[in-house]
Amino acid sequence: MNIPSNLQYSKSHEWIKEDGGLVEIGLTDHAQDQLGDLVFVNLPQVGDPVTAGEVFADVESVKAVSDVYSPVTGTVAQVNEALLDAPETINESPYEAWLIRVEAVTGREDLMDAAAYEAHVEKELEEADA
Repeated sequence: MNIPSNLQYSKSHEWIKEDGGLVEIGLTDHAQDQLGDLVFVNLPQVGDPVTAGEVFADVESVKAVSDVYSPVTGTVAQVNEALLDAPETINESPYEAWLIRVEAVTGREDLMDAAAYEAHVEKELEEADA
């Protein structure tokens, strides 16, 4: 499982990365692995508000449609429109395939570092096997 140490993570399996005053949000390697091959991405519009813990997008895989939750609160500054034509990019490079960039960010209190996220995933996997 790939969990870069330079990112922060949410319990719902999204990552964030600071990028020049903006925060990039994407799906973790674990999330894309659990979802399977992605075939469609539905993203918000620039200017839309996002709220920590609330749905801001959805992704469709060969298995199902899944909601994507915002790990932070803010305003959508950019949308990765390349994913609309190539959603499989998330499967191929989950930590390069950001979904949106958010500005005026707040609500980071519940984010985890890489070690805490790895422990969270391992606990989830253990509970799923039980």
